[in-house]
Amino acid sequence: MNEQALRVDEAELRGLLDGRWAHVREHMRDALRGDLYAPVYGLSMEEHRARTLAQLKALAKTDLPAYGFPASVGGRDDVGASVVGFEMLVNDLSLMVKMGVQWGLFGGAISALGTEAHHAEYLPGAMSMELPGCFAMTETGHGSDVQGLRTTAVYDPDTEEFVVHTPDEAARKDYIGNAARDGRLAVVFAQLSTGGEEHGVHALVVPIRDGRGRPMPGVRIGDCGPKAGLNGVDNGRLEFDHVRVPRTNLLNRYGDVAADGTYSSPIESKGRRFFTMLGTLVRGRISVAGGAGSAAKAALTIAVRYGDTRRQFTRPDGEGRPEREVRVLDYLAHQRKLLPALARTYALHFAQEELVTRLHELSRSPERDEHAQRELESRAAGLKAVATWHASQTIQTCREACGGAGYLSENRIPQLKADSDIFTTFEGDNTVLLQQLTKGLLTNFKDSFGDLDQLGLARFMAGKVFETVIERTAAIPLIERLVAAAPGRGEEASLYNRGWQLELLEDREKHVIEGLAARLRRSGRNGEDAFDVFNRAQDHVLAAGRAHMDRVVLEAFVAGIDRCGDTATAKLLNRLCDLYVMSVVEEDRAWFLEHERLSTSRAKAVTQAVNDLCRGLRPYAVQLVNAFGLRDEWLAAPIALGGEHARQGDPVPGRG
Repeated sequence: MNEQALRVDEAELRGLLDGRWAHVREHMRDALRGDLYAPVYGLSMEEHRARTLAQLKALAKTDLPAYGFPASVGGRDDVGASVVGFEMLVNDLSLMVKMGVQWGLFGGAISALGTEAHHAEYLPGAMSMELPGCFAMTETGHGSDVQGLRTTAVYDPDTEEFVVHTPDEAARKDYIGNAARDGRLAVVFAQLSTGGEEHGVHALVVPIRDGRGRPMPGVRIGDCGPKAGLNGVDNGRLEFDHVRVPRTNLLNRYGDVAADGTYSSPIESKGRRFFTMLGTLVRGRISVAGGAGSAAKAALTIAVRYGDTRRQFTRPDGEGRPEREVRVLDYLAHQRKLLPALARTYALHFAQEELVTRLHELSRSPERDEHAQRELESRAAGLKAVATWHASQTIQTCREACGGAGYLSENRIPQLKADSDIFTTFEGDNTVLLQQLTKGLLTNFKDSFGDLDQLGLARFMAGKVFETVIERTAAIPLIERLVAAAPGRGEEASLYNRGWQLELLEDREKHVIEGLAARLRRSGRNGEDAFDVFNRAQDHVLAAGRAHMDRVVLEAFVAGIDRCGDTATAKLLNRLCDLYVMSVVEEDRAWFLEHERLSTSRAKAVTQAVNDLCRGLRPYAVQLVNAFGLRDEWLAAPIALGGEHARQGDPVPGRG
């Protein structure tokens, strides 16, 4: 950026990032104060678990648990607010995850899959923490393949009870949050059968401990023990030995069993019913994407502030004087480490905000829109994958950018790295999620309700014609206007022309997806086995998912900037958006060159643009991370809090 310095309105920037639920973010900034919520390190597993439970019980007395629950039980019926509240718990990711288990997964499953009677019986206790609960889906032998779960729930009409049973070790419920120590109830996902007929996976409420904390008869509870991170979350294992629960414990919104064992459902197709039930739980996946974004923001705030004050090596004319040592963030190599990651973090923030808004609006819709719901689920799968991978990569980069200081526990980055690492595989393995997203991009497959079912895929591929479509997301008129005004892909187009950038990423996405469709179509005509065909194309499938998400995230960033009311702030964000696009193109230069979307000289110009943008954004780096609005006491990293970056009224906390 060669123009004169911009006078950025920090309040405008913070307000833009805080977005629609700014009041929730401010409420959380006020609520998460004091010693109870200050990050600590060096705790034993039991100490950390006890502390996390105490924190969660304190949060239960705030507005936070009410956001995501229906008004009929004293909730606010504000799903968007509940997700944003979850994102703000960056002071301790164990608290973030335990909160997600209690109110997002356990309470959310009862809310989404149960009926009013279940709501009245369980949700008040879930909200107040009088009923700590678990979400018992994952099994030792089945994680991503939920349809393959082996736990059984067989109905006994003589007693009007379900018999919940773990037939073998592979069917053991594994890695279940709240199970090892605190949970009293579990929402258990099991294969439901009545009168010898199987009806697929359903959810039941099963007591696992009595009021004194002892395991219920027939329930075996194990402790997963210490983990690489998140040791404030009591992950455990559950096994059921013919445990009986009343018929009314079935969460029966989408499938019910009468007293005589007759099964009924408002959704006739077993596959459609299964994916409808799973789709109602999409909030958890969206929350994980937001939580990963928060972890990346915290690490970047620490690393950028440190890089702005840490000095290393003198300039040639410095004559060894300390005041002439160079700030490490002034080095281009250091800028290249942190600033493209910062640009992508901003881009993902706006994509997350758009996704949360979609979730919220659909939750308020009086009638279920199947197409919109499927779009939401696909987008959530893709964003969760790219956001969590980005967080893992960014936090590691920040660790390296802080040198040895970044390796010290007191500076938070090691804990952020350890705690967020699991985000890439829980709430859906990222590789599986990107495949699910790409299958949804093949339009004829979108409504087939067989995303994770290879038999369904095989049947679909037999004789079907694959088509593709590019569906825009945010600010459609704006995006279409910019693309329409793009000067084309020639050498004369400016690298900084937003329409050209949008068209470039859209063209790549369309080419990759159409190439995949043609590849599958050719193989299908040759009569090859559908599983083998899709398996051999997995590299292509994943590339298509990534290309799609790059384009979607860019559109969200552009729409976010369009909402900015301050000219100088918008100009800064436009340069940050340029850096996002140029770094994405630079990463995939090989594809753009191979497919003649960029000439060699143009590809070199992209690299030069990244350098220029990094240098131009350097003076604003600290402002950009401060706009995330993360309290100093949440960061708790001495390297980020000393000197000129210490904020008035925010003392440096003591070491835990």
